[in-house]
Amino acid sequence: MRIVRFTPNESVGIGTDPHFGVLNDKDELLVLKGDPLYSGYIPTETVVPLKDVKVLAPVLPRSKVVCIGKNYADHAAEMNSEVPEEPVIFLKPNTSVIGPNDIIQWPRMSERVDFEGELAIVIGRICKDVPAEKYADVIFGYTIANDVTARDVQKKDGQWTRAKGFDTFCPIGPWIETDFIPGAQNLSTTVDGETKQNEPISSMIFKIPEIISFVTQVMTLLPGDVILTGTPAGIGPMAAGAECAITIEGIGTLKNRVSARAK
Repeated sequence: MRIVRFTPNESVGIGTDPHFGVLNDKDELLVLKGDPLYSGYIPTETVVPLKDVKVLAPVLPRSKVVCIGKNYADHAAEMNSEVPEEPVIFLKPNTSVIGPNDIIQWPRMSERVDFEGELAIVIGRICKDVPAEKYADVIFGYTIANDVTARDVQKKDGQWTRAKGFDTFCPIGPWIETDFIPGAQNLSTTVDGETKQNEPISSMIFKIPEIISFVTQVMTLLPGDVILTGTPAGIGPMAAGAECAITIEGIGTLKNRVSARAK
């Protein structure tokens, strides 16, 4: 099931066709009453064309976005770093989240803004100390994220909070896929149509069960929390006005443009 948040009226809907997301002008949404993630829902009889609405971020985390760093060996290598012995955790504020086709705002503090395409996990229940074998019990679904990074700021600070925490630096979308089962699906990122990243998510060092178990040993996760699972090699800068498109097989494509440089 593909769950879409959209406006007007900040509604929630589900795709009405098994091929939803690839039908273009024929895609339709069945509008829901309630919220599948937070409160349960009842299908209505209202159907709206996808082309007639603005799609929003499929989840607006009430609490936090948890990120896993250096989770692909080739990315660790391109960052001149060793493969970590355990997951590296950092946070992005929930105020960094934007939706598909929203604009990534270039901050005044930076001269280089990078893309990092990632598979994202959406948490569906309050959870702590989850055994790896029970990981699926706490996952609501999966989506796509861009861990946008001010690379020069990251280098200057020697840590990641400011570089990755600017408003608009966490595009998420285009929807939540609740039936996605992570395997060897390909993740690819293009900038203005040129392929920059292209690798199966099976290349992750720490897999989804390990990530869920490790993170919940550190902190309690809440419904709507999002976990970014790391990016493969090929990260790089986006020029002002560039369009970044991140595609994961079985989910869809997340597209965002970068604004002009702030003066």
